[in-house]
Amino acid sequence: MSFSIKAFSGKQAAAHIEEIAALRIEVFREFPYLYDGSFEYEKEYLARYFNAPDAKIFLVFDEKNAVGVTTCIPLWQEIPEIQKPFMEMGLNLQEYFYLGESILKKEYRGQGIGKKFFQFREEEAKKHSQVKYTTFSALTRKEDHLLKPDDYKSLNGFWRKSGYVLESDLYTFLCWKDVDQLKETRKKLEFWIKKL
Repeated sequence: MSFSIKAFSGKQAAAHIEEIAALRIEVFREFPYLYDGSFEYEKEYLARYFNAPDAKIFLVFDEKNAVGVTTCIPLWQEIPEIQKPFMEMGLNLQEYFYLGESILKKEYRGQGIGKKFFQFREEEAKKHSQVKYTTFSALTRKEDHLLKPDDYKSLNGFWRKSGYVLESDLYTFLCWKDVDQLKETRKKLEFWIKKL
């Protein structure tokens, strides 16, 4: 398959909100996130990337169709829920660059795009001289979750090969509605960190 990856920020990124939201809603519906998404929620969530001066959104295109997206933003420009655990541990927000979601349609996985996502975002982080680490958060689910597919494979191994270390003392909580739930519930996300 042939594809291209393009970087966007600010108003240019916001122009792609429908494509980005559709990708997030489709892919995050899968295990482990099980996200029952809506465009209204997406519009509010994505505003942080459109408004932050140093945020970047990378879109993957197969010809003209968006088939993947990944995001990044300086931690000091992130929402309080992401900043809070670092502040509570006495860590300097200015030294961390936050890597948001990495999303790909199923048929485009396993072709090295995930590695490019890390490469592009880490290069973005290095543009800030004070940044020493990149970090992202990942949802934790019970091993025996009823909606866990038999063929599910954790990405932990890939993240470790990419140089990231799980810091289980660093975690936060976010809320969203699961596909099998009537209301939003609180989810625990743990942080992975890499020294640049």
